[in-house]
Amino acid sequence: MMERPHFNGGEGSLYAKMVQRDEVRIMMHGVVPPGASIGLHTHSDTMEVVFVLSGKGRAIVDGVEESLEAGDCHYCPKGSSHTVLNDGPDDLVLCAVIPKV
Repeated sequence: MMERPHFNGGEGSLYAKMVQRDEVRIMMHGVVPPGASIGLHTHSDTMEVVFVLSGKGRAIVDGVEESLEAGDCHYCPKGSSHTVLNDGPDDLVLCAVIPKV
């Protein structure tokens, strides 16, 4: 995994392995350590689906907050803005997919 400090303007670092394929823009296995976040960003031309593998945290989509924990699926629609924050005591481990349009 590669360290990505202040990913999208977030706090701390995201540790991620990102893969690009013909069918998708990005597939990511990511780890957000306690106290870190993925900064607020907009998906102007596609959506994003995030599966929470372990840990706890929060996502905020267009100002609406949702809790995240293992087994949850977070969805950021096309045209929306979101951020993901780890406010729990353990790593927040995610699998994200951003499809091609």
